[in-house]
Order: sequence, then C-alpha cells, then structure tokens
Amino acid sequence: MLKTICVIPTYNEKDNILTLIEQLQALYPELHILVVDDNSPDGTGAIVEQMKNVKIDVLHREYKEGLGSAYLAGFKKALSEGADIIIQMDADLSHEPVYIKAMLEKIKDHDVVIGSRYLNGISIVNWQLSRLILSWFGNAYARFATGIKINDLTGGFKCMRRKALEVIDLRRIKTQGYGFQIEMNYAFSKCGLKISELPIIFYERTKGKSKISKFMVLEAMIKVFFFRFKNYATKTKLSTKAMFVKGPL
Repeated sequence: MLKTICVIPTYNEKDNILTLIEQLQALYPELHILVVDDNSPDGTGAIVEQMKNVKIDVLHREYKEGLGSAYLAGFKKALSEGADIIIQMDADLSHEPVYIKAMLEKIKDHDVVIGSRYLNGISIVNWQLSRLILSWFGNAYARFATGIKINDLTGGFKCMRRKALEVIDLRRIKTQGYGFQIEMNYAFSKCGLKISELPIIFYERTKGKSKISKFMVLEAMIKVFFFRFKNYATKTKLSTKAMFVKGPL
C-alpha cells in the first residue's frame, strides 16, 4: 500500500486544527498527517502534540517563516519518511477532506492533481467580492506571466506523487504565499510532469483570520515574471514540456 502523508502548515489555527484532523482520520484511517507549526502563539502546535501517534506528527518550527517555507519543510520531512503520495492542504477548513478520495484516484494516472476553484466557473463560497476579484485576476495575471494553462495557479489543495517533488530542486523555490503556489506549479510544468485539475468547492474560513497580506500579493506580482529564468529541475528531470490534462474525472 502506498504511504500517503498530508502536509498541513499552521499558524494560530487552534480553532480549526482539531476538527480537521478528526475529519481526516474518520474518512482516511490509513492517512498519515504531518502538521508544520510555526510556533503559533495560540498553542496550535501544543494541541497537535497532544494528539501525536503513529499516524499524526508535528514539525515544530521556531519562527514564523512563511507559508512557502513551511510547506517545503513539510515536503522534505514527508519524503524523508518514505511518503509515496503527498497531499497539501490548508488548516482553516476551507479545503474539504472529502475531495481527497477523488484526488487519490486521479493521481494514479497523473503526477500532480490540483484542487481547482476555477475549473467549472467560480466555486468559492462566502468570499467578499473584493477578494474574489483579486484572486480571479491574480490567476489570470499568473497564467499570462507564466504561459501555463492551469485554471487555479494559486490554490493550496494538491496531491502529488513522490517523484513530482524529487524532480524539482526545492532549494530554488523561494516565494511565499500566493507566489509559492504559482512557483511550484510552474516548476512542475517545466519539469515535464503530468498535471491535472479536479473541481472543488472552496469555503471561506469561519474561525480565525486569513494570513494573506499585501506583501504576499505584491511579491507574487513581481516575482512571477522571473520564474522563466530559473532552472528548477534536478538531474532526474523528465522532459522539457509538461503534460497537462484539463477536466474532471
């Protein structure tokens, strides 16, 4: 059986993390859960620490170093622990665990599966109009800048094969926030991976505060044009062009 590890970065998510872990355990008893906590002042890391068992682990980081850094630390730990499949998702309950079943089915024929909010129109619940406009145009801008035909370049719900992370030189991924998701997708594409999107419904968080900042948006806008000048591939690069498959299961 393939070992699947779900990587969940956290910062001040004490009101959500327990519920999320319980949902994941109920739906997927064989799933391993790795929480990457950036020393949350609200005690999120301590809550997960009390839940630790053979299937639940927590990586405590000393400082808040950013979303991208947290994911990379989680990916590296998951790989070192023998993960065959890595799932990434937010801790704020905006990503419904029920979609993981379809992701695991679709990953059998792909290297990367993206939970897409924009594959079938706009599938977002309870966002303010200003944030929805920012996200939609941000994705359009990123597609223009990178030339990648992925509908949801900034989404954080993904399922990846081990080799998808092994063919990328993760040391070259430097962006945080919105930009991190775009840069990872660009790297996947340029390393010749087979990518697909799966439609999901995204729900706005009901507890806690969003971590999105003006700096993250500005960083993504500026750095996205420079991705083309970076070589993301390790020596195990697959090909020069990615295979992208559009559409639901």
